[in-house]
Amino acid sequence: MPQAPTRLSPADTKTRILDAAETLFVSGGFESMSMRQITGAATVNLAAVNYHFGSKDALIQAVLARRLDSLSEQRVAMLDVFESTLGDKLTCEHVLVAMFLPAVRIFRSGDPLADRYLHFLGRAYTDPSSVVRDFINTHYTQTLGRFFFAFQRTLPELRREDLGFRLHFAMGALSGILAGGNTQRLIRDFTQEQSDHEAVILSRLTTLMVAALKAPLPGAAEASLFGEMANLPGLELIGQASAHAAAEPDAVLS
Repeated sequence: MPQAPTRLSPADTKTRILDAAETLFVSGGFESMSMRQITGAATVNLAAVNYHFGSKDALIQAVLARRLDSLSEQRVAMLDVFESTLGDKLTCEHVLVAMFLPAVRIFRSGDPLADRYLHFLGRAYTDPSSVVRDFINTHYTQTLGRFFFAFQRTLPELRREDLGFRLHFAMGALSGILAGGNTQRLIRDFTQEQSDHEAVILSRLTTLMVAALKAPLPGAAEASLFGEMANLPGLELIGQASAHAAAEPDAVLS
C-alpha cells in the first residue's frame, strides 16, 4: 500500500521559505528576487509565504533578522567583555575584534549554511534596496551606536565626521569584497594560504582596518603633490578622444 506524502510542519515550511529566500538574496539581491522564484525554490505556494510572512518586504526582514540578530548580540557581548576588562586600555583593535570575531567563528563553524555566511553579510551590507537599508539602520541602531561610541573613545583624535566617513568607507569596501562570493577562496588569498585559523584572519583583517582608521589626513602639501601628478605633461591628452566621441555620437556613425 503506497505511503501518504509526508506533511511538513508549519515550522519546517517557514524554514524552507527562509532558506530559499536567503539563497536568492545572496545570489542576486533583494530587487532581483521574485515571489515566484521564492515559492518555486521552496516548493510551496504563495499562500504559504503570505501566511508566514505577509509580504516580500517582511520576508526579507525575517531573513536578515535570522542571521543578523544573533551576530549583533554576540558583537555587543564581546564589546562588553573588552570594555569591562580593559577600561581605559581599550583600543580600536579590540573594538574591531569584537566586530569581526563573531562572524569569523560562524563562518568557521560546522553549520550547513556557514560556508556562505560571509557572502550573506557582504550582500546584506551592500544591497541598495531601501527595504534592506532601512531595516539594518533602524533594527540595529543600538548596536551601531555602541560600536561608534567605542571607536570614538579609542580614536579621540578623529572628528566625528571623519570617523564616520572612514568607518563607512572601510566597512563598505570589506562588504563589497564579501558580496562577490567564493569566500573560501577569498580567505585563502587573504591569508596567503597560511591558515584559516581565526587569529590569522583577525590579525590581517584588523591590521588593514586600523591603517584606514588611523591614517593621517593629507594636508596642503600632499594635495599639491598629487595635483602635480595629475597635471604631468602628456596626461591631459589621455581620454580626450573618447570624451569627444561620446559628446558627438553622430561623428562615430558617419
